[in-house]
Amino acid sequence: MKFSISVLKKSLFLICVIMVSCNATTEKKQGRSKTNINKEWQYLENNTNSTAQALALASWQDINLPHTWNALDATDVTPGYRRSAGWYKKELNIPTVASNQIYQLYFEGVNITSEVYVNGKNVGGHIGGYIGFNIDITDAISQGNNTILVRVDNGNNPEVIPSQKSDFFIFGGITRDVWLETFPKEHLSNLKVSTPNVTNNNANLLATLTINNLSDNSTIKAILIDKNGTEIQSQKLENINSNLEISFNDLKDIKLWDTDNPYLYTLKVQLLQNDTTIDEISESIGFRWFEFKDYGAFYLNGKRLLLRGTHRHEEHAGVGAAMSNAQHRADMELIKDMGANFVRLAHYPQDPEVYKACNELGLLVWDELPWCRGGLGNETWKKNTKTMLKEIIHQNYNHPSIILWSLGNEIYWLPDFENGDDRAAINTYLKELNDYAHELDPSRKTAIRKYYEGADIVDVFSPSIWSGWYSGSYKSYQKAIDTYKKEYPHFLHTEYGGSSHLGRHTENPITGEGKIQADGWEEAIVQTDVANIAQIGDWSENYIVDLFDWHLRISENDSTFVGNAQWAFKDFGTPLRPENAIPYMNQKGLVDRAGNPKDAFYVFKSYWSKAPFTYIESHTWTERQGPKGLSRSVSVYSNCPEVELFLNGKSLGVKKRDIKAFPAAGLNWDLNFKEGENKLLAIGKTKEGKTVEDALTLNYRFTKNGKAKGLKLEYTKLENGNYLITAIAHDSEGLRCLDYESRVYFQCLSGGEAYKSLGTPTGSESIEMANGKASIEVKRHNSEAPLEVMVLNQNFKGTYLTIE
Repeated sequence: MKFSISVLKKSLFLICVIMVSCNATTEKKQGRSKTNINKEWQYLENNTNSTAQALALASWQDINLPHTWNALDATDVTPGYRRSAGWYKKELNIPTVASNQIYQLYFEGVNITSEVYVNGKNVGGHIGGYIGFNIDITDAISQGNNTILVRVDNGNNPEVIPSQKSDFFIFGGITRDVWLETFPKEHLSNLKVSTPNVTNNNANLLATLTINNLSDNSTIKAILIDKNGTEIQSQKLENINSNLEISFNDLKDIKLWDTDNPYLYTLKVQLLQNDTTIDEISESIGFRWFEFKDYGAFYLNGKRLLLRGTHRHEEHAGVGAAMSNAQHRADMELIKDMGANFVRLAHYPQDPEVYKACNELGLLVWDELPWCRGGLGNETWKKNTKTMLKEIIHQNYNHPSIILWSLGNEIYWLPDFENGDDRAAINTYLKELNDYAHELDPSRKTAIRKYYEGADIVDVFSPSIWSGWYSGSYKSYQKAIDTYKKEYPHFLHTEYGGSSHLGRHTENPITGEGKIQADGWEEAIVQTDVANIAQIGDWSENYIVDLFDWHLRISENDSTFVGNAQWAFKDFGTPLRPENAIPYMNQKGLVDRAGNPKDAFYVFKSYWSKAPFTYIESHTWTERQGPKGLSRSVSVYSNCPEVELFLNGKSLGVKKRDIKAFPAAGLNWDLNFKEGENKLLAIGKTKEGKTVEDALTLNYRFTKNGKAKGLKLEYTKLENGNYLITAIAHDSEGLRCLDYESRVYFQCLSGGEAYKSLGTPTGSESIEMANGKASIEVKRHNSEAPLEVMVLNQNFKGTYLTIE
């Protein structure tokens, strides 16, 4: 967490510090406390419904939260993943139980249904895995040790969204933080803050809240405070009732919340008796207004803002959905570092830390009800879905970052119930949800993606446009958006892009016309048509770089375009893609599943980021080949107005950046490599005359490799003490086969353990090669015994490496 020391000193009583997962911490305010209880739980992998039977078993494992039992089995090479129930247990010590206090557990997310028991008593449960819930345990606890049991089930349940037919894993477990909260019986709740009538000159604030168990002589004090802890305005209310409304009118010199300066205020509300505070709650708020112009652009605070967006799934290598707050925060900071100002949280509401980060970093949010595929369900399904929408809006209402409540994605696909794809019935229910969303929150807009029959029901619609991947050419993108801008009053394009395998490159990527050019070795010009790039394409980073570059050139130069959101920021797991280069991974990310940037990340950064940088395409492409005398094209991605490129110490000239030019906004040079080592240096110069550099050394050969004849293994020792074992495909002359892309299989035979089932380029035992190369990280048990590793595939017998 990052806090200003001066702010902390001045307003410690205002700040609700959300700590990194597994660090037990207590937050105290007047009359209430909030204690993180992530540590020292136990997990039982058993689907019994009996608490007695669960407690009698001896196979409990010690764990800390967050936790999922699918952290590794979802992305291993075995088809399927555990979809069943499990148990969690914690001994919670409560030294004193105060008679005038309410005790509750707050679960930020338990996937996907749950039942909670305290000291053998069923105290409640929850349906739906992507939103928090409270459980009152006051009547079940006693002084001293208390046993908490939670039964969690992520089994197939068609009555609970999302559908299992969705293109992502439904991770089972207590996947987010858990808190013990205490507060007085007379207490405040349901604080909802809106900011009507905001302008550049003044603003109003309207807050509603509930006073529970209100007694005589109670009063309310509300205080609006800026981020430096200075009181802006306060008011005291007497003669109050249980449902209260607080207004701050005609606020002057208010600093607006926007994507460049996400200024946050704090509204603190105190419940007083005889001028003594008995309870206190607070919310961070931002003053802003927005508008989707009819058939036009998006405006924030009266100024046109191009929505520069991406998507975020909630998962990470090695932990699945059970991410720490630090990992959540790192994702959002990397998205902001890329220069994005908009993020679609797909396809479900996400961890509270994500919204907190968006508020603080200046990222506008599309928040989504997880109605993803599965069609329309039965009456129980409808009730569960509507309840989930209510919970999402209720819990996330106060975040200034949120501008859209999405009601679903591809909702008619693959129905789970008979006639679940009936469009008339879907529309009836969708209209009910849309009206309900506006009733719960009149200030925000509703949206949906890829359900054309309901496009006129919601406020904002996103059709499906995958130019250059699932259909057509990326050069048709302008035509597509021009068509849809006329058809839909509020058109926002979410989802575009394609898959790329980190480190896979080609000298001749598929063109915007959908052709593969000759690579220069042939005697005659050869071109091959590619009908469906998603199925037939090479998944090279080069092609995806060109695809995104073209899309961004279009969107950045269209003055009436609302904006778009690339799919997706990070590679993520999916049960539907076992055949991918990394099995069970959707590899459309700009970064890999561990958060390491691919080349495409820098394309977006060159258009969007303000911090000056240069990046030579590509740092994962350091072995190349081609006929002697054939020139090659090198692109530099940078946001500097001009860049100079050097090859082996010789300047190739300065080029001016022009966002209307393609590729690389004109920062592209044709050059001739020498055989052997070549050094590239790119120097970007800012408007202020400052310089930023990027250097790259690559080996180039004039000899084309022959057919692969074998595999060899090499290793390097990493800084963390582990070994990176690398397999190289070679021809009969020992040359690395830069065109070899077949799958290989790693196995650590003895002396260590391979980092597998992580879904990363160095964390999968089954992986396709990238330019004749593939790697896996291995942890050695000890230096006294040899480490033995094997790699093989159907073409070659096993190749072994022994590290003594």
